[in-house]
Amino acid sequence: MDEVGETFSGGCQCGAIRFRVEGPVIDASVCHCRMCQKATGGLFGAYVAVENRYLQWKRGAPAHFRSSSVAQRGFCPACGTPMTFEWTHERTAIAIGCFDEPDYFTLDVAYAAENMHPAIAGLVHVPARPLADTPEAERAYQELESFQHPDNDTSTWP
Repeated sequence: MDEVGETFSGGCQCGAIRFRVEGPVIDASVCHCRMCQKATGGLFGAYVAVENRYLQWKRGAPAHFRSSSVAQRGFCPACGTPMTFEWTHERTAIAIGCFDEPDYFTLDVAYAAENMHPAIAGLVHVPARPLADTPEAERAYQELESFQHPDNDTSTWP
């Protein structure tokens, strides 16, 4: 995951923002702090940290909300996708789900574990089902038309 010369791309849900990371990543983490929970609307934030010298905004750029005296959060102003956690001028943490290939990354560390939501510990015991788990759901998903940007770079969008 940290070899020099690797290239990763990604963007927001609507495609207004696209980025490229050309170089090593620092780490992949989850953060259970209350600010990350609120910023993502989820039970934790999951990020890949990179040095800013390896990060290029290829189309658009995030808008920002200063979430504390030490950090700001980047998001797409068009679709609202939470994209970054920025705490220094040297590095940016990008939400793992924004990468075109999020499965590439494995987690290195969990921050603020004392704030972990109680449901997280039992998640491996929750029964897993396919998304289309009924005939009605299967029909609905067969007819679904996604307006989400594809998981690759495009010269224009939409």
